[in-house]
Amino acid sequence: MIETLLGGLLGGAFRLAPEVLKWLDRKGERGHELAMQDKALEFEKLRGAQRMSEIGAGADAAWNVGAIEVLRESVAAQGQRSRVRWADALSISVRPVITYWFMALYCAAKTASFVGAMSGGTDWGAAILHAWTEADQALWAGVLNFWLPGCVVPLEGGAGGCFGL
Repeated sequence: MIETLLGGLLGGAFRLAPEVLKWLDRKGERGHELAMQDKALEFEKLRGAQRMSEIGAGADAAWNVGAIEVLRESVAAQGQRSRVRWADALSISVRPVITYWFMALYCAAKTASFVGAMSGGTDWGAAILHAWTEADQALWAGVLNFWLPGCVVPLEGGAGGCFGL
C-alpha cells in the first residue's frame, strides 16, 4: 500500500515537475524581456536627447547666420547717404565725437589722479607709474588698433596711409 501511495505521489510530482520548470523558465524570460525593454527605453531616451541637441545646434547655427546677415545689412545701411547734408554730417560725426569725448574724460581723470598724487607729496616719477597701469596700456592699444589700421593696410574704398596722406 505504501508503494502505491508513494508511486502515486512520485508520479504526480514527476508530472508537475515539467510544469514547474516551464513556470520558472517563463519567469526568467519575463525578467529578461523586462530588462531588454528597459535597455531599449534608455537607448530611445539617449537617441531622443541626441536628436534634440542636434535640433538645438541647427537652430543656433541658423540664428547665428541670421544675426550675421542682419549685422551685415545694418553696417551697409550705416554707410549709405540720406542726401540731407546736415543729417549726413551729424551721422558721420557721432562716432568720432563720442570717442573724443570719452578720451577727454579719460585724460581728465588720469590728470586729476596725477595732480592729486603730486599734491600729496609724491614725486612725479612715482605718480606717473601709479597713474599709468596695464589696463591703461590695453585701453590705448585697443584705441590705436581701432582707429589707425588704415596707416598700415589701405581700407576699402580709401587710399590708405595715415590721415589720408
